[in-house]
Amino acid sequence: MKNTLVILAIFFLGINQHITAQSEKMDEFTVEVKGLGCPFCAYGLEKKINELDQADQINIDIETGVMSFIYPSDQNLKIDQIEEKVKKAGYTTKNINVKRTNQNIETSSNHIAEKSEKIIRNIEFFVAGNCNMCKYRIEKTANQIKGVNNAQWNKESKQLSIQIEKNIAQLDIEKGIVKSGHDTKTIKSKKSDYKKLPECCKYHRI
Repeated sequence: MKNTLVILAIFFLGINQHITAQSEKMDEFTVEVKGLGCPFCAYGLEKKINELDQADQINIDIETGVMSFIYPSDQNLKIDQIEEKVKKAGYTTKNINVKRTNQNIETSSNHIAEKSEKIIRNIEFFVAGNCNMCKYRIEKTANQIKGVNNAQWNKESKQLSIQIEKNIAQLDIEKGIVKSGHDTKTIKSKKSDYKKLPECCKYHRI
């Protein structure tokens, strides 16, 4: 009986050590995100990161815009995958730092050369709007359009500045923008989309 208990103890100790070893094999991700301003923003971002099924210990600091989480190292989660999730949440990444379990450090700056081949120029065009709610909506809509990066809308000048990739036409981008209810100088949004805007966002239509 005593020998049986010893064997069981060794067995369970081995399982525990195995689980501990597995749990330690987690890559650590730190992501600086542009545009976070409220708990609702953080919730939307966390929801997108949770789509990466094995993401754990997600923490978002709204004041600094820094998000951190861990992910199993054997899944080899890529920086581009994180950028895509952040973009789908309506935001852009400023910097991503990854600490792999093999002690290698990866940063988004390592991918600048690759991205510079895709990005051909900065463009700017008029988008109608009034307030910070408009700014949030316009930038989020633009950032969700394929081939668009780093959307910034100026409330005073009404100009939307973006980076676009090869083979992306400005007209196609404007078609995407007006679906949010905001006119450009060349395309007007549908009346039904305009009417959905909150009262403070209903700008004077030309």
